[in-house]
Amino acid sequence: MIQGRDISRTYGRKTILHNVDAEVRFGTVVALCGPNGAGKSTLLSALAGDAKLAGGRVTYGAAFSDDLTAKELAKKRAVLEQTPSLSARFSVDELVRLSVPLDLSPAETDGLVSAVLAQLGLGAFAHRMVETLSGGQRHRAHLARVLAQLRANRDLFGPNHLFLDEPTASLDILHQIEVMKAARAEARQGSGVLVVLHDLNLAAAFADQVVLMKEGRVVQSGTIGAVLQSKTLSEVYGTAIIVEKQGAAPLTIRPCFEGARL
Repeated sequence: MIQGRDISRTYGRKTILHNVDAEVRFGTVVALCGPNGAGKSTLLSALAGDAKLAGGRVTYGAAFSDDLTAKELAKKRAVLEQTPSLSARFSVDELVRLSVPLDLSPAETDGLVSAVLAQLGLGAFAHRMVETLSGGQRHRAHLARVLAQLRANRDLFGPNHLFLDEPTASLDILHQIEVMKAARAEARQGSGVLVVLHDLNLAAAFADQVVLMKEGRVVQSGTIGAVLQSKTLSEVYGTAIIVEKQGAAPLTIRPCFEGARL
């Protein structure tokens, strides 16, 4: 489990995170939600061990994140950034292989890469250069890289975590759902998943827990039903939001404004 306690983060003289507590347990999907500028990506980066903290601590089990080397962190979590980039030219297949540790045999690596590409609908693009893909395809290629890292290290070293920063932002509805299905599948295999989402309906459909943020603070955290309430969401987002529940189906969350056909 990853725990953050009393986390503060500053940029210059401005405080971005204010004494935040958060945790990601193995086998669960946690959605980080909130308006733009709420501090979601900053919190994800802090929990991933990639950000220098002004205060507080992040622990990976019994270890402090500050005490772990980059190689040790790479075994414990895989991170998909909001805007991943490349400094060299790679094919999709080469990109995914970059993240697979050498501890895995060549045959195991081949099988892992093929399975991840097939899962994300990229099998036919394996030998295409990444820069020739559409924006959504490139993002899925980077997700494939991260999933390959996660799965290889989980098999080699035990349970680990997956961090996804707005992984559905550039995708159509089909691929948004496929990405979230992949996140849930990793949780079922024992990994803890933290995902930044703007789409509250995706959070309601796929997450176990929600951390709702505003202005660098956690407003509320807990189960879907406890956090995704009309009153709470309306206050956090500054607009009227209706949350509906019908039987066993996921929540339906929609804005409410005069003149709209809803």
